[in-house]
Amino acid sequence: MGQAADIQKPFLTDVKNLRERARKNLDDGALGSNYVGDVKKTIEILQSVLATEIVCSLRYTQHAIAAHGISSEGVRAEFAEHAKDEWAHVEQVAERIAVDHYRELIRYFGNDDPGTRTMIEGILVVEEEHADDMHDLLVAHEGKPMLKK
Repeated sequence: MGQAADIQKPFLTDVKNLRERARKNLDDGALGSNYVGDVKKTIEILQSVLATEIVCSLRYTQHAIAAHGISSEGVRAEFAEHAKDEWAHVEQVAERIAVDHYRELIRYFGNDDPGTRTMIEGILVVEEEHADDMHDLLVAHEGKPMLKK
């Protein structure tokens, strides 16, 4: 009877319950309820870090392209690897900025524009998944956690 009762249960109820649970924890998001930092200052710092990582990635890429000569293959490969590492940092930082930015937009729209707020909430869920995915990929690549969860 348990399986038959579950099949009979309307799907929308499950979605409503999931959304309600997500909204209860929405303010905490990826930062967590114990985050004590200044969110605006954090975003400002992360934007600076993002710019630095982009420049570093471009420089290493340029060095890899410019390396010539009989012994250049190892040097080129090393610069290319560094460029790849720097770009992984870019993606990490960009994902984090995006999550914080969307969370601020959700607070801004609140009940004044529930349609836009709901759209942004959906985007936030995906961005948080991306941030988690990037972390998991880095853990798999490096063999150790890069960030505290």
